[in-house]
Amino acid sequence: MPVPPVKTAAELMALPAPWAMKAENSRGRRFPEKTHPYRSEYARDRDRIIHSRAFRRLEAKTQVFTTRYSDHFRNRLTHTIEVSQIARTVAGALHANTELTEALALVHDIGHPPFGHAGEHKLDELMRAHGGGFNHNLHALRIVEHFEQRYLDFPGLNLTFEVREGIVKHSRDYAPGRFPELAEYLLELRPPLEAQLIDCVDEIAYNTADLDDAREADLLVLDALRSEVPLFAEIHAQVDTEYPAVPNAVHGGDELEPLKIDNIKFDKLKFNEALKRVLNFLATDLIETTQERITLSGAKTTDDIRSTPQRLAGFSAKAAQGNAQLKRFLFAHIYDHPAITQERDRSVQCLAELFDYYLQSFGSMPAAYEELAQTAARHVVVCDYIAGMTDQFLLRQHREHLGN
Repeated sequence: MPVPPVKTAAELMALPAPWAMKAENSRGRRFPEKTHPYRSEYARDRDRIIHSRAFRRLEAKTQVFTTRYSDHFRNRLTHTIEVSQIARTVAGALHANTELTEALALVHDIGHPPFGHAGEHKLDELMRAHGGGFNHNLHALRIVEHFEQRYLDFPGLNLTFEVREGIVKHSRDYAPGRFPELAEYLLELRPPLEAQLIDCVDEIAYNTADLDDAREADLLVLDALRSEVPLFAEIHAQVDTEYPAVPNAVHGGDELEPLKIDNIKFDKLKFNEALKRVLNFLATDLIETTQERITLSGAKTTDDIRSTPQRLAGFSAKAAQGNAQLKRFLFAHIYDHPAITQERDRSVQCLAELFDYYLQSFGSMPAAYEELAQTAARHVVVCDYIAGMTDQFLLRQHREHLGN
């Protein structure tokens, strides 16, 4: 009997953790399909998400800053790509399932309406007036289950249970009794660790990226950031110490080449370096803290991860405090800055006016939506139609129908 080859240290390091979610253990798809010869179930989910129309529309949906200031700012799609990149790195370091993690990162914002969180809050307000509500995660589930029509054999994208579960549960737990319509998603249990990581990684991505974009828009006061966020101040001070003056030269091959950087550019590069280190600190802390919690919990299987009283993915006390300070700073100084709120408020008002127009004007929506409104509540169909719009398409519709 041949002796199996001994695995190298690198091969052992690459093995998935025993509690990682394995594609072969998936609860499957709503409509059974043949397995693919060279792609795992979660890789197929990832690819279906990327090829969906809803994913492509993220390119024309606001993250924080609109293109009025620059073409360089993040939009909802580029933010999603950054979340995916960080999430895959974190999952790989923890020996979790990177393909499942990547699929969840790519789909996590697919249900966002136009105009970022302000648009979501307005749609929720409008729907509550009719006894309902709007949540971008639950809307994302409706998108992948019903609205995406790409295949002959089934409606929606027919994603695996774990990706659909992660769409619902990646950022919060649901009381089973309050959400009977979600009962199939094991609301009494935690999601697999791959889903638990997404919300933490999302915060790392937008807290650092929004600071970068704010600096690019000249809305960031560096002294205020250092004063109110000690984590950033500490890291920025380290960069100041390491780079006290503008470098004169840089290595180009085997020789030193002149480096032309003025003081303004030098300060910006130091800010970039500090922000990179903040991101690295938070991601590293997330990896190390999560691994420590897993070890302390004694979890050996995915079912063990699911059965824990609280989620295991998270930050240490120090990192959580720094992350919270970053978030508070952004809300206090950036998200509510008049340069942002004036345009945002006008756009959200257009959303509200268009909602009322479609609601009252029968025949005003495309034929497919008007047909749906014959069998479903009209306010729900109107919400679905508006939630799928890009920012500029909504504004064009507003001008076309309401004349301003």
